Amino acid sequence: MKNMGLSRLVLVDPIDFPSEEANARASGATDILDSAQVVATLEEALVGCNLVVGTSARDRRIPWPMLDPRECGNAACEQAAIGGEVAMVFGREYAGLTNEELQRCQYHVHIPSDPTFSSLNLAAAVQVLCYEVRMAWLAAEGLPSKMAKVEGTTELNTQPATADELESYYAHLEATLVEIGFLDPAKPRHLMSRLRRLYGRAGISKLEMNILRGVLTETLKAAQGKHHKRGQGDV
Repeated sequence: MKNMGLSRLVLVDPIDFPSEEANARASGATDILDSAQVVATLEEALVGCNLVVGTSARDRRIPWPMLDPRECGNAACEQAAIGGEVAMVFGREYAGLTNEELQRCQYHVHIPSDPTFSSLNLAAAVQVLCYEVRMAWLAAEGLPSKMAKVEGTTELNTQPATADELESYYAHLEATLVEIGFLDPAKPRHLMSRLRRLYGRAGISKLEMNILRGVLTETLKAAQGKHHKRGQGDV
């Protein structure tokens, strides 16, 4: 991370931290470890993030929007340029990310290694993506006028919804779908997973999120017999 100019490390429920072995391996980059944030859950780690990209080496039952490392680097820098927070999520050395964890990411990134010997250790995967972020940032530095234009578009209608806002929306959406009888919690049939993929791909802004939450609120009222007529000026 430090080689590529990145400094913010968040560790989710680490088995051994602080770690003498990690300090030894850091070899002069112990400041990254010293300032690392430790949280109990991935949800807590993603609070405030506008773009969440998860690394995946395996095909999943439900295909997710995919990026290659170069696309990931570009997307990360574009988001950071408009004031957004970006999380690149890496799994465990021995097993990677679970399906549930990957569903909390808008995109999956796959490093196109040789399929006959595709396995990369965690450190190598981190370095590849950090390098691509570095390259995208260096390229953007050569386009100051373009960057200046992008930096001015941080108002509500363009700022993406954060990961925690999306999670709150998904909970609201699931409760609404159950209430109106569209979702059977006993037989969900991957409906919420597919909806997560759809909304994650859409890149919902904060303003759009407010509209969607309002739609769900009124839908619940209607389902519960509490719907009231609203004028256009209410939205």
